Amino acid sequence: MTLRYTAAVAVLVSVAIHLALWLQGMRSVHVIGPAFLLNIAGGIVIAVLLVRWRHPGAGVLAACFGAATLGAFTLASTIGLFGDHERWEGLSVFAAATVEIVAIVAGLALLLEDPEPEPPRSRAHALSGSNRADRA
Repeated sequence: MTLRYTAAVAVLVSVAIHLALWLQGMRSVHVIGPAFLLNIAGGIVIAVLLVRWRHPGAGVLAACFGAATLGAFTLASTIGLFGDHERWEGLSVFAAATVEIVAIVAGLALLLEDPEPEPPRSRAHALSGSNRADRA
């Protein structure tokens, strides 16, 4: 459960950073501004799914969200993205990259997590091999 909350918080921090950047002027950048809004809306939905939906698919969404967001910034900072060229400068850039890596790792780790672990059985019950349903 902690892993789900970790992934959800990482996604929400990325959302908060993108919202702040959008409010600071990224909204006026062609294509990138609307992409930030999609990122914000999608991130909120993914964070809610991580907390409410007990399915490995939520982890996949978190990992893909982190990879897509980090990948888009990496493209923008290397070859440019839709004519926008960014730099790896400033606290928001490194904070976003960090939480996106956390979202990727936590999302992928959710795939390895047992979705519904069995309750522990008593040793006597396990050794006897009997079951109450067998007696009925």
